[in-house]
Amino acid sequence: MPKPDRTRAGGNGGRLPEADQEAFYRISLQGRLGPEWADWFDGLSISADEGTMTVLSGRVEDQAALYGHLKRARDAGLTLLSVTRIDPKRDREEI
Repeated sequence: MPKPDRTRAGGNGGRLPEADQEAFYRISLQGRLGPEWADWFDGLSISADEGTMTVLSGRVEDQAALYGHLKRARDAGLTLLSVTRIDPKRDREEI
């Protein structure tokens, strides 16, 4: 089976779409974290519902930083529920 031709992917000269660019994310986790964990998650906003769900949200520098946040969540014993990229111009209330 031939490998995909990444030079034509998305017509962007072979670059992956915005992989190394800053973006805003909403990360939903099963488990609870308090606001005192914000430094460990590089200043992401932390909110918890009245149940057992925590949401991390905010600006993430690049994909490597995103994976770092996901690793920290795993290391804290939290289960990943979802990761959503947010358009800050359109979804301002979610950040």
